[in-house]
Amino acid sequence: MERIRQVAVVIPVHNEEQLLPRALGAVRTAANALQAQRPDTAVSVLLALDSCTDGSAAFAAHLAAVDRRFSPLQVRFRSVGGSRRAGNRAALLASHEQGLPYASPQLWLANTDADSCVPEHWLLRQLELADGGADAVLGTVEPDPEGTESELLRRWHARHRLGENHAHVHGANLGVRASAYVLAGGFPRLRSHEDRALVERLRQHGAAVWSTDTLRVRTSGRTEARAPQGFGAYLLSLTQDPATALNS
Repeated sequence: MERIRQVAVVIPVHNEEQLLPRALGAVRTAANALQAQRPDTAVSVLLALDSCTDGSAAFAAHLAAVDRRFSPLQVRFRSVGGSRRAGNRAALLASHEQGLPYASPQLWLANTDADSCVPEHWLLRQLELADGGADAVLGTVEPDPEGTESELLRRWHARHRLGENHAHVHGANLGVRASAYVLAGGFPRLRSHEDRALVERLRQHGAAVWSTDTLRVRTSGRTEARAPQGFGAYLLSLTQDPATALNS
């Protein structure tokens, strides 16, 4: 298995000015931690700004000015699948321009969301698993206790048992080798479940897809869904379903 030489973090953004600084701060910490341990590994962060009308683009531009690893990309899909696909394609092209073959097995595409906070070891752990043979790494997510109602948080944890070899797929915590990503056709342009569709294609093409709870990401506990059937929509369903009113 070829060692990863470049990492591209891809983040779709749609009107996230309140949560974006924290999310990008966490990614920046994870990038620093990786390069402290693996200084020969290049890191870039691509922000796919999808039809933003708030201050998200201005913040992204400010961060790009102070940290050259960050690059904004303006897109107009109003679709997380479309913006995630465009961001990963831009990352592939940028890596090729920097000397790697297109869709190189030495490029790792790490995907998260603008309302999520990755742990400090997020990239390090993904590359450890890649070095061990993984073509794709599926991490777990949990609602961020900060900003999530305690009853909703309790209901979520009552329904989720997170551990190794879990069955969850989250675009907010998904890494994939570029060669496997391109072979599988990349993220489809869907408004929801583009992450599940990609993973299904990866498995159909024989990719080594590993699931782990060793790099858990915290994501916003808001119930105002951005994707029609995404994480926020699921949380909203938990607040409305009497069956989730379990005993503590």
